[in-house]
Amino acid sequence: MQTLDDVIFIDSYPKLDLHGYDRESARVAIQDFIQDNIRLKQSIFVIVHGIGSGVLRTTTHETLRKHKKVAEYKTFYYNPGSTIVRIVD
Repeated sequence: MQTLDDVIFIDSYPKLDLHGYDRESARVAIQDFIQDNIRLKQSIFVIVHGIGSGVLRTTTHETLRKHKKVAEYKTFYYNPGSTIVRIVD
C-alpha cells in the first residue's frame, strides 16, 4: 500500500481544481470527487485549492476530516496550494 509520504510527483494522479469556487460549492465538489475516486478505485488523488487567503484550504481539510472514507490527507510538500488525499478501499 502506498502512503502519502511516498508520493513525489502528483501529475499522474486525478486532480480537482477549486480555483474560482466558493466555500459551499467547493465542499460539494470535493464530496463528489471523493465518491468518483471510490467508484474508480483510485486511492490517491489531489485537490488543488491554491494558497490565497486559505479559505478553500480550510474548507478542503474540514471536508476531508469529516469524510469516513478518507484515510489520510496532507498539504503537498512541494506545492502548498494543493492537498494530497488517500482514501480507504
